[in-house]
Amino acid sequence: MTTHAYRAALLRFADDGTPLYDADGLLVVGSNAQGQAVVQAAGDHAALIGQYLDLPVQDWRGHLIAPGFIDLHLHYPQLDVIGSPADGLLPWLEHYTFPHESRFAEPAYAAEVARFFFDELQRHGVTTALAFSTSHPASVNAAFDEARARGLRFITGKVLQDRHSPDGVRDQTEQSLIDTEDLIRRWHGVDRLGYAITPRFAPTSSDAQMRGAGELAARYPDVWIQSHVAENRDEVRWVAELYPQARSYLGVYDSFGLLRERAVYAHCIHLDETDRALMAATGTAAAVSPTSNLFLGSGFFDFGAAQDAGMRHGLASDVGGGTSFSPFHTMLAAYFVGREGHTKAGLSLTPSRLWWLHTAGAAQALGLGQVVGGLRVGQEADFVRLNPQATPLLARKTAQANSLDELLFSLIVLGDDRAVAQTVIAGKS
Repeated sequence: MTTHAYRAALLRFADDGTPLYDADGLLVVGSNAQGQAVVQAAGDHAALIGQYLDLPVQDWRGHLIAPGFIDLHLHYPQLDVIGSPADGLLPWLEHYTFPHESRFAEPAYAAEVARFFFDELQRHGVTTALAFSTSHPASVNAAFDEARARGLRFITGKVLQDRHSPDGVRDQTEQSLIDTEDLIRRWHGVDRLGYAITPRFAPTSSDAQMRGAGELAARYPDVWIQSHVAENRDEVRWVAELYPQARSYLGVYDSFGLLRERAVYAHCIHLDETDRALMAATGTAAAVSPTSNLFLGSGFFDFGAAQDAGMRHGLASDVGGGTSFSPFHTMLAAYFVGREGHTKAGLSLTPSRLWWLHTAGAAQALGLGQVVGGLRVGQEADFVRLNPQATPLLARKTAQANSLDELLFSLIVLGDDRAVAQTVIAGKS
């Protein structure tokens, strides 16, 4: 590809999570030896421009270039379930989610939803996502086809659920594992795509299906694993009844070999100290889904305890239990959840920390910390151009910002898709 340069305020992240900010920055994007669009240079404009005097520079001064957002957990088939009223997680699944997901056996329907879903991701500045499909292979193929056409870094998998599920979404144990392996062989590692072995959650997979998932995870160590754990107290009690021998809900997954690097579990609210230590020791990550947890009344993720345990975690929209595709809304909800101090110790996550959790920190949780998320030299060129003047109130507030954290927090509190002026995926918008 042709080398491109962009001048704007520039936000990046160092390996250790430290934010790097240039009020007048330069980002240079070119190709690596494999022909991939990567960051060639990033930093202060005055310090770098002498090396690129012959290169045309796109002038975006007044805007902010930042790493593309990474969504650690969402359900593309739940696009039309957003905003459905329910008394809690389990009734919400029964009355809305499962009936809607049954429609994804039809390839044409799955493809139409996938197109709209990826339009929404791009409109909100999300450049990498780990998503659930449904129990139907057609849903996986539709998502991968669309993501590949757009050049996205995208990970998904066929949901495994062979019990405690209604007709239309319940699969057959042996066939579900055959389908999973076929899909791994077809899609994993194609362009920027990755496969995730995807038990929906422990109650909806038999022991045989969970064992099979663990065997596939051992056979294909570079694929991802995703599921849900400890989201809702009713769910936790149900798991305890189904697995009385397990030390905890998380321990169920451990007993089947499903905790490891590249394993990401949504929610992780009702964990104890031993659980968090186990996640840290195995490299398993939590996908924190604050808008979903607040919407369904599930509880409050303990950011302080996760940090103390050294447990990997990052932010996720969890559409459609989550209420928005917007990373700004997710970061603001995470701030609220962090501040809650009645059920746990409260803390104030800094704006740069919130931003890291939705970019470079989420990349680390996925095991992709050297690949995406920080706009460091050599990383893939996924980024967003943000307009701090996108709305009158946002413009008024950001004009008064005296620090990076004040600028970022103004965007977190007041920003939405209108602030995303451009989403650049693999060097292309």
